[in-house]
Amino acid sequence: IMTRSVPLALMGLTMGGALPFLKIFRDRTNRIQRFEEQLPDAIDMVKRALRAGHPFSGAIKLVADEMDDPVAEEFGTTFADINYGNDSRRAMLGLLQRVPSVTVMALVTSVLVQRETGGNLAEILERISAVIRGRFKLQRKVKTLSAEGRMSAWILALVPLFLFAVIWVTSPEYLPLLLEDEVGKKMIIYGVVSGLVGIFWVKKIIRIEV
Repeated sequence: IMTRSVPLALMGLTMGGALPFLKIFRDRTNRIQRFEEQLPDAIDMVKRALRAGHPFSGAIKLVADEMDDPVAEEFGTTFADINYGNDSRRAMLGLLQRVPSVTVMALVTSVLVQRETGGNLAEILERISAVIRGRFKLQRKVKTLSAEGRMSAWILALVPLFLFAVIWVTSPEYLPLLLEDEVGKKMIIYGVVSGLVGIFWVKKIIRIEV
């Protein structure tokens, strides 16, 4: 309605249709991140329960009862899998399937290896907890060091929108030519696509996996 442009309308339709999926993806990422932050404490609780004489399934149940979501919900589902007849291997692999992350993979792998080869599971979990905490410490350090790059990316992404809003308010007579002329419409499309590619590229550069 505003631009009378079919390409811009299709672009808006595509972006609007992608918003629910982006929202779900962000919520999923945030949930996994919260789970990973709670996981070292959950592992410590399992370790203490094992040393106190509880079975592994009972230690899982203790985490589900004592801690907050999402780690309590996921450990509760894992306990239900074991309690309703699944073996520990399938239950732990189910946890990894629901929460796909490096830290959960480390936990599941250590438990499965201990089940097959034997050993003191409490000591193994203590080492895993220390490794996970060290990884989080390194991640926070990397995030601090890359803060300038992320800020630059946001500035580069928002400057065109800010200038467009300023021109809209201060000199609105300049914009109809850009919005109604065919060349202007193509320039807008090119600018939007180039901006999205630039944002993706800068994000790719400053992302450091640890």
